[in-house]
Amino acid sequence: MPRIRHTTLACSPGCTVEATLELFGGKWKALILYHLFEDGVLRFGELRRRLPNVTQRMLTNQLRELEADGLVSRTVFPEVPPHVEYALTELGKTLKPVIQALKKWGDRYAHPVQRDKAGDRD
Repeated sequence: MPRIRHTTLACSPGCTVEATLELFGGKWKALILYHLFEDGVLRFGELRRRLPNVTQRMLTNQLRELEADGLVSRTVFPEVPPHVEYALTELGKTLKPVIQALKKWGDRYAHPVQRDKAGDRD
């Protein structure tokens, strides 16, 4: 399914929030950004190890979308085997306070919510 892109951000008062969430929404993009904030430059295999539950195809797609949105840069080194590194762009770095706020909120509130959900299954 193709991603819906906003051509104008004047559609509603919350539309810029929706547009921002589209940039790093989903299960893996925020985690990719988080690891790039923590570690700086990472190779594809290093990202895979940090995100063991993501498939190679999904990680590739998420990285391509982040690159297309200008948040992540991809550098290919001409060697055998291929060496590809991913890093945050200047625009991507501006999301650091947002990702940090998500982590801080998750550290404080997400774990009790997960425990409560697990308790509902008993």
